[in-house]
Amino acid sequence: MSIRRRREATQNPNQTTSADQALAELRRDFTGHRIWRSVRSDGQLGDWVASLHDPAAGVDATVMRSDPTALREALEEEAKLAKVKRTEYR
Repeated sequence: MSIRRRREATQNPNQTTSADQALAELRRDFTGHRIWRSVRSDGQLGDWVASLHDPAAGVDATVMRSDPTALREALEEEAKLAKVKRTEYR
C-alpha cells in the first residue's frame, strides 16, 4: 500500500473502502476504458477519470467527473453514443 493510500485509510477508512469498491465496480463494468483517480496538487485523490482504450466503448478519448456516480452516468452515455456511431458507419 502506498504512503498516500495509508494516509487516506487512517483518515477515513470507510471512505477509502467505498472509493476502492466504486473504482473496482467501474473497472468491471466498463472494460473498454482505463479508469483511475487523478491526484490533486496537494496529493489527495481528485477527479474520476476514464481513458478510452476500445473505440467500440465510447467516443471521447477522456471522460472526467467529480464522483463515481457521475462518471458511471457519463460512461453509460458514451456507450450509447458509440453504438449510434457504429450504426452510422455501417
